[in-house]
Amino acid sequence: MFLNNLFSIILCLVLPVNFGFVSAQRCGNSLLFRPNSAYDTNRRLVLSTLASQVSSRNGYHNVSVGEGPGEIYALGLCIPGTDPEVCSDCIQTASDGLLESCPNQTDSWDWRADKTLCFVRYSNISFFNRSDLEPTEADYDTGMYTGNVTTYTRVWNSFMESMITRVGQSGSRYLADVSPRIGERLDDNVYALMQCIPGISSKECEACLQENIRAYQRCCNGYIGGSVGKPVCFFQWDGYAYLGAFDAFNDTHSKPAPPPPPPPTSPSPPAPPPDGKKIATRAIVAIVVSVVTFVVLLAFGLVIWKRLHKKSQLETDDDMTTPQSLQYDFATIEVATDKFSRNNKLGQGGFGEVYKGMLPNESEIAVKRLSRDSGQGTQEFKNEVVIVAKLQHKNLVRLHGFCLERDERILVYEFVPNKSLDYFLFDPTKKSQLDWRRRYNIIRGITRGLLYLHQDSRLTIIHRDIKASNILLDSDMNPKIADFGMARNFRVDQTEDTTGRVVGTFGYMPPEYVTCGHFSTKSDVYSFGVLILEIVCGKKNSSFYHIDDDSGGNMVTHVWRLWNNEAHLDLIDPAIRENYEKDEVIRSIHIGLLCVQETPAHRPEMSTIFQMLTNSSTDLPMPRAPGCFLRTRSNLDPLTYGSEPGHSRYNSVSYSIVTPR
Repeated sequence: MFLNNLFSIILCLVLPVNFGFVSAQRCGNSLLFRPNSAYDTNRRLVLSTLASQVSSRNGYHNVSVGEGPGEIYALGLCIPGTDPEVCSDCIQTASDGLLESCPNQTDSWDWRADKTLCFVRYSNISFFNRSDLEPTEADYDTGMYTGNVTTYTRVWNSFMESMITRVGQSGSRYLADVSPRIGERLDDNVYALMQCIPGISSKECEACLQENIRAYQRCCNGYIGGSVGKPVCFFQWDGYAYLGAFDAFNDTHSKPAPPPPPPPTSPSPPAPPPDGKKIATRAIVAIVVSVVTFVVLLAFGLVIWKRLHKKSQLETDDDMTTPQSLQYDFATIEVATDKFSRNNKLGQGGFGEVYKGMLPNESEIAVKRLSRDSGQGTQEFKNEVVIVAKLQHKNLVRLHGFCLERDERILVYEFVPNKSLDYFLFDPTKKSQLDWRRRYNIIRGITRGLLYLHQDSRLTIIHRDIKASNILLDSDMNPKIADFGMARNFRVDQTEDTTGRVVGTFGYMPPEYVTCGHFSTKSDVYSFGVLILEIVCGKKNSSFYHIDDDSGGNMVTHVWRLWNNEAHLDLIDPAIRENYEKDEVIRSIHIGLLCVQETPAHRPEMSTIFQMLTNSSTDLPMPRAPGCFLRTRSNLDPLTYGSEPGHSRYNSVSYSIVTPR
């Protein structure tokens, strides 16, 4: 271990270290294109030449190529003053990254900050004069400010507001500036950089940057350094200079003044001839200087290694690392919920109760109060805060903050007015409010949310408990995935993991998870397949447990048998049978069966599912038999076993193998 650490330190001393690298990349998920299509060909053409076009045109170029479905609009930008060669390298790196990370998305972008800051975006729709404020990508460094936080925050906020105004007034829509020294620490300066794309107005630029500042304050306040990118603006700051953007500044803010030069002296007499004693003295001095230099460099390398190690540890650690700006005090929560009044209670789950609340600024919130006697509460609480605080998507419930005070563990979410999907879908009267158009929109919205969790976010998140009660509906009946207490974060290169504690909901868990504890993104795909079938049928999968027929005791088997008998339209919920799109319903059932196939490798990725749902010309493979199904023994009722209806750790279950007809 010591040798490995020493080797890392030596690398830090020998190789150049650049802490300024940032990439705010986003692959759009609104529309996908076919490989080798006209759009694909034009995209590769544009991205292969964009670097040279931008670097030869003073750091900015926009272009459109093709016509009709194959038409593409692209833009490249480098901050003013960038060396043309550095600009070209940055644009090319960003372009190559988009080709690799966004293989078939029609709208993608990347703010890339390495040796300079550059931006690349392409789309099938013209965006040159549009002010798109979503989506947002945020990142932050791991060092926390430990000085006078109140003073630092006040100066920081004032400095950022001043910069936003100046950026909006500048012709280049760009500014890099350094704040005055706030304290005595070397990182008490604020080095900030802001850039808007040409083509938007000064007000639109300022509005975008203000949104970026607010996004940073929500997710990352208290950390020294961070960045927020949107499709039309970018903001980055740190406690030191970066990207060469601050070379023009006189760095008197952060470095002590050099000592005055020594007074002039008379010329020294010629040196006497060397003798043995003086040579020995020089040798000793040289050795001492070398040793001192080595120790200083070693200490410097150790500091760098600790910083890198700390940043890496943040990405993998499950402990609470959420910024203090997200924390509410218990008194505020009590006032917001009228001391957890029964009139404000929205529902109850496996780990606690949920209340509606009103903050002093009149914004509505949902307060999840974990049970004090929940054996899983502490870990689920930490897990949910750390994960959800980093996620931002319109089909995910947004976390506003948390409370960790005395014995209380509370999560504060945005308030979603229409309760959960199961409240409507499984109620004989209310289900009529979910016509087929709304149901199909809900299926596609959940797909977008899962695609973000699995692929498009900075993290790779496995939810592990996708079900109707964990899908909330906003005022327009758009879905939002909720309840991340069981979610797990995967490394970038990780595809599967194993747990010794199987948690989840009967009927939604895939066979490999129940039997062996293996879970992956394909586990969520399986659960999503069951949910699709429930949305079409209008029935809980658990409603088949006590049916004494050839359904095998579960909905998946029942649907599979009807599919093989070409009677799949019998599945349709009577509440929508008078008004539905036959092709969409059949396609949804087909996709649902593809998702619940026994072998995880046979189940489609969420990106493929999204393409299947949004492109009716996409051919669907024939589904294989679902395989293993969870059946309860006579002494085990899945509706009552566990910490809440439907929740259970894996205990005593049996399986039946179903073969295709």
